[in-house]
Amino acid sequence: MITVQKVTKIYKIPKRLDGKSAALRSLWQRAYDEKIAVNDISFDIGSGEIVGYIGPNGAGKSTTIKMLSGILTPTAGDILVDGLAPHQQRREHAKNIGVVFGQKTSLWWDVPVVDSFRLLKEMYEIPDETYQENLRVYMDMLEMGGFLNQPVRQLSLGQRVKADLAAALLHNPQTVFLDEPTIGVDAVAKERLRQFIRDINQIRGVTVLLTTHDMVDMEKLVNRVLVIDAGRIAYDGTIHRLREQYGRNRRLDVVFAEHSPHIDVPGLVQVAAAPYRRSYTFNQQEMSAEKALGLIMNQPFTIRDITIQEADIEEIIRNLYTAKGM
Repeated sequence: MITVQKVTKIYKIPKRLDGKSAALRSLWQRAYDEKIAVNDISFDIGSGEIVGYIGPNGAGKSTTIKMLSGILTPTAGDILVDGLAPHQQRREHAKNIGVVFGQKTSLWWDVPVVDSFRLLKEMYEIPDETYQENLRVYMDMLEMGGFLNQPVRQLSLGQRVKADLAAALLHNPQTVFLDEPTIGVDAVAKERLRQFIRDINQIRGVTVLLTTHDMVDMEKLVNRVLVIDAGRIAYDGTIHRLREQYGRNRRLDVVFAEHSPHIDVPGLVQVAAAPYRRSYTFNQQEMSAEKALGLIMNQPFTIRDITIQEADIEEIIRNLYTAKGM
């Protein structure tokens, strides 16, 4: 469905020159600096997959999405989405994809949401039957009935993102690019949006490429992740394998019956302390959970509760960057 082969994107940034003579020369001979936003990346995404695309700010995520959607032209390399080159066959390509940028809306600001939908119906030449069915389904799945007739400028952020998601899917695209779709949205709305993304992927077979800084989105929505940093792909694989490679430390939280002093337990590293509570980490490749529990249970203090937690995804990503010298 999506093939990216040795793709590079370089931005040319005009140099700011000091002095009158330099400024005059720049009128006919402009000087530029070059910034490599995406550097020789390659990956394939199969039909019906939902893939996470993560990395720090400035890593190249949004630039990749813009090239995949046909907004930007790659400096080098080849991109095919459902057999089409996005930047060369923009009109045909636009009919096959949906795009949502969480910080920008594709809807008309001063008109009711439903009027934006009608305009999109005409632009994409959506048959009446398909439009009415999709509108009914998305109104139900996204609970849009209460704001469908409100101008977009009056919507909350969560409502606006719901409307943008529906708008991106009205024409039945087979591929959807979601760039930070839940940014700034409250917890309740986020869960509704996650469920909607799962549903369109599982029920309608829509291929989804999702970029986000919300690691909960990653853990709840995707199995495969691409990690990009400084324009290069640093990891391509499952979240499970990512955890195995870079999430070796597990956390052991202990609640004591009495105010506990510092307890030095060989093999465990204390990482947090509070009255009645201590937290430790241990390398699960070097020590089993059973042995770690035994070390704590052998201490001369009464224990009320013990919990063991896996490394969270944010810690895992930090470990990945550290291991690769990023």
